[in-house]
Amino acid sequence: MAINFIRIAVVYAIIGIGIGIYMAASHSFLQRDTHAHANLLGWVSLALSGLIYQVFPALGNHVLAKAHFWLHNLGLPVTIVGIALLYDGNPTVGEPLAGIGSSVVALGFLALLINVFRTPLSDQV
Repeated sequence: MAINFIRIAVVYAIIGIGIGIYMAASHSFLQRDTHAHANLLGWVSLALSGLIYQVFPALGNHVLAKAHFWLHNLGLPVTIVGIALLYDGNPTVGEPLAGIGSSVVALGFLALLINVFRTPLSDQV
């Protein structure tokens, strides 16, 4: 699981960088929250999760790691699109998408939380 998290994290890094380059080139920073979410929930959170699963292999071998991966990666694109639409002036569609997507991402983090507290970690480092 660790390598899957790290690979997708790099994809989100490229998305976040792309949004940042677009904002700089256009001199319009309306999508700064979209940029921040792609980088923090995508690149940073997924890369850290990958490192956690690498350091603690028992976590990565559990079904909760797969649930974390899929929930996070189903919810995050919806969140990013929702935030982009919201700041592009379409709150009617953007707000529900951002809310639904972020709720699914939160469920992914909940899977990580449960996995971390249910799995003995002291003998793995």
